Amino acid sequence: MSSQKAKKVQYERRLFGTDGVRGVANVDPMTSEMALKLGRGLASVLHDPAHQRPGAPLGDRTPAPANLRGSDGHHRYKILIGKDTRLSGYMLETALASGICSMGVDVLLVGPLPTPGVAYLTRSMRCDAGVVISASHNPYQDNGIKFFSYDGFKLPDETEAKIEDLIFSGETERHRPTGNAIGKQRRVDDAVGRYVVCLKNTFPRHLTLEGMRIVVDCGHGAAYRVAPDVLTELGAEVIPIGVKPDGENINQECGSLYPEAARQAVREHGADLAITLDGDADRAVFVDDQGEIVDGDHVLAICAKDMCEKSMLKGSTVVATVMSNLGLEIALEGLGVQLKRTQVGDRYVVEEMVRGGYNLGGEQSGHLLFLDHNTTGDGCLTALQLLSVMVEKGRPLSQLKKIMTQLPQVLLNARVKEKKDLAKLPRVSAKIAAVEKELGTRGRLLVRYSGTEPVVRVMLEGENEQRIRGMAEEIVEEIKRELA
Repeated sequence: MSSQKAKKVQYERRLFGTDGVRGVANVDPMTSEMALKLGRGLASVLHDPAHQRPGAPLGDRTPAPANLRGSDGHHRYKILIGKDTRLSGYMLETALASGICSMGVDVLLVGPLPTPGVAYLTRSMRCDAGVVISASHNPYQDNGIKFFSYDGFKLPDETEAKIEDLIFSGETERHRPTGNAIGKQRRVDDAVGRYVVCLKNTFPRHLTLEGMRIVVDCGHGAAYRVAPDVLTELGAEVIPIGVKPDGENINQECGSLYPEAARQAVREHGADLAITLDGDADRAVFVDDQGEIVDGDHVLAICAKDMCEKSMLKGSTVVATVMSNLGLEIALEGLGVQLKRTQVGDRYVVEEMVRGGYNLGGEQSGHLLFLDHNTTGDGCLTALQLLSVMVEKGRPLSQLKKIMTQLPQVLLNARVKEKKDLAKLPRVSAKIAAVEKELGTRGRLLVRYSGTEPVVRVMLEGENEQRIRGMAEEIVEEIKRELA
């Protein structure tokens, strides 16, 4: 790695991670002060004498066309802000909006809404950017801030780096609009309804969910109104759980991280399946009619097969991350479909999909992307696409998932105090090399740092679950000795 590149990597890690800025609420960097600065930084990227041209990636410094400017010759920018149901969302929302308005940019507040709903409304309401206040699947004490460009895609690394530069250089402090140049704020009262209509339009008009009994666990998160409404309006009998957020119970033993409650509800009510969502509803994990968990890899295989049969799978390719099970790759090969792998993070999946012109991709965690319908992972959309296959084929999920056989996979985490280069830790690197040699071509090993937590993740796949678990534990122990 060149010194220039090394500096860039270090620079990018000052604030933004793989999914925006995240941390414990009211502790740096997730404070009101930093939220205000982030709002100012985002607005500054837009509101600049050489601001971006609408229709180009955020950060392109081409002047806006005259017909997109206001009567005074200047385009009036607006940024949409949504959030999940965390208590700290009020604090951060207020600070963000203040920072944005202080730079002469207007704010639209939509309140609790799934991350993909914010991405959709950013596009449909022709906003110049969107912001989501959420820590996704993390506990309620955490929170995060992530940005979308005008087109509903997450900001590229370069633009996030520009925002960081503006913040740490103090440049945003030198521009203070006054009078009527200060931004305004208003609330969008029909945001949920707009997003519900969007989701319903992705479900084939010739199909209905009438006769289906569906459990939906919203994890007391952002989809607590959206998901039950969509399924009910499409005809399903809905058994809702996790729909009473109180600011502190988001993801608390419910939702996609804890599908046990949904599994129990499937058995009690004789449901056809359960849909479990995380805090910001950008991912979905399912429970089939037999009470078995169905993750993102299985759903990718099911949907890829259906899209292939309808000649809708662009490039005969599915994009997934290095974490996806080898069983998915084998299943897709049987369909004549190529699997392209990226590093972990939905933004990298999206980048590869856009680069190659593909329309199906996602992560094992249930973060799936259907780019024909939305620009980011969408748990409710994923559920509707899966349900359309079930209805059209007249087959339960327990049968459809047999398209893929999952190889034994073990994932263990080791919490660390600092993120050192693992290759420079002799005992850790020696253990990794020994495991890779033993696995050979009959398994996979992945050791990586989390992009959002001080954690090392160790993933192993192989034929013998007991043996690969032992290998994973050995690696974790070496990491703990060095870094815990």
